[in-house]
Amino acid sequence: MSAIHLRAMQWPDITEVHAIETSVFAVDDWSVEQFWSELAQPTRHYVVAVDDGVIVGYAGCFVLPPDADVQTIAVSPASTGRGVGTALLQWLVACASRSGCAQLLLEVRADNAKAIGLYERAGFERISIRRDYYAPGVDAHIMRLRPLARVVDDEQ
Repeated sequence: MSAIHLRAMQWPDITEVHAIETSVFAVDDWSVEQFWSELAQPTRHYVVAVDDGVIVGYAGCFVLPPDADVQTIAVSPASTGRGVGTALLQWLVACASRSGCAQLLLEVRADNAKAIGLYERAGFERISIRRDYYAPGVDAHIMRLRPLARVVDDEQ
């Protein structure tokens, strides 16, 4: 098993990212055009997890201090259980912190126990529920991580 590394998502990555998107979110998946639109926005920050040249996960956030919002996070089914989701989430937290945000928010399907567990282990707390957010009868938990520790960027 090789080491996973993270790097900024680029335009040519969208095809691989979209393949993961449709395998993970068969009902609520984003279109290729949505990914193009997200990458074009200066307030959006996206990262991919790469294993031996293959994208195995991705994540993105909307950053507008003092808040940031997780837009998406997914790991290919073949790569789950390897810490990829944790690494991606840590990157999102660091991105929000470096940008001066005081909190990071997200919506997660109320029936997605695995994702909720990931967020809770990272310190997120449920602050609200949005009824029928994903579909009739499929609620969203609104979760928040705050305060964000100020991350020092070694590259600056």
